[in-house]
Amino acid sequence: MGEKMNFYKNIIKNPKTRYKLLDFFEFIPDKVMVKIQYRIKTGNKLNLKKPKRYTEKLQWYKLKYHDPLITLCSDKYTVRNYVESKGLGKYLNEIFAVYDRVDDINFKELPDSFAIKVTTGSGTNIFVSDKYKISESKVKMQLNEWMNRSSKSYGREWGYYNCERKIIVEKLLERDINNDLPDYKFFCFNGNVYCLYTMIDYTDNHEDGKLGFFDREFRQLPYRRADFGKINREIPRPLNFNKMVEIAEILSKDFPHVRVDFYNVDGKITFGEMTFYNASGYTRFIPDEFDFVLGDQFILPPSRK
Repeated sequence: MGEKMNFYKNIIKNPKTRYKLLDFFEFIPDKVMVKIQYRIKTGNKLNLKKPKRYTEKLQWYKLKYHDPLITLCSDKYTVRNYVESKGLGKYLNEIFAVYDRVDDINFKELPDSFAIKVTTGSGTNIFVSDKYKISESKVKMQLNEWMNRSSKSYGREWGYYNCERKIIVEKLLERDINNDLPDYKFFCFNGNVYCLYTMIDYTDNHEDGKLGFFDREFRQLPYRRADFGKINREIPRPLNFNKMVEIAEILSKDFPHVRVDFYNVDGKITFGEMTFYNASGYTRFIPDEFDFVLGDQFILPPSRK
């Protein structure tokens, strides 16, 4: 099944080529496109009339639940206003600069180390530990590629459609003793944390990462994602874990479902982002039953468009 799911990646190995191909097919209606992508990436036929799987319900969420608050919180910059409005501004990372265009970036004005991010999309981050050791032209070239992508999400994720794409520069967070940047991704349903996942060995090469799911008491669950290896060693309960649960539930109360992410190094909690369509709803779980377990938690609201 894994080979079937990734056949398009095996045929079209260059990510830039895949993105250009998706840009070409932008004319295809969202409903049709998510059905095609769901079949290709999960191997399953999408049921939108009576969805039971978590991944099916995420496709319904994209197509049927259009709350402007999702747009506000999908954007890595404007979500800061939402976090502030909940009285949680102290958990936001320090921000150095915000740019509308790549050409506006002045590296001389930035500190020696920083994280530079495009405010929409996934994986559009560059971590700079020493700005004197990077090629500014290569960084700008990469940022331009991300900034010039189609205004339509490649996974047809409605929340990103009306975001104003910007570039933000934030403080570079310190890593732990294992050279990882521990982050914890909480799956929240109607304001309640059900579970979370964390990863190890992923910071420098995401594809080599190992992933594990945990319950709200941080007990490891017998589930994982098919696209990452299994965590085979004990992961200690992070300091201030209960505080992360508390914050996640405050931030998620306005939504039927959202994933709330935090970094936590030695108990220092830093807000990461809010994600409404985890892995764009194309995850394969091992074992497959977890797709239904999460689906049972996701109570779909009335359609809102």
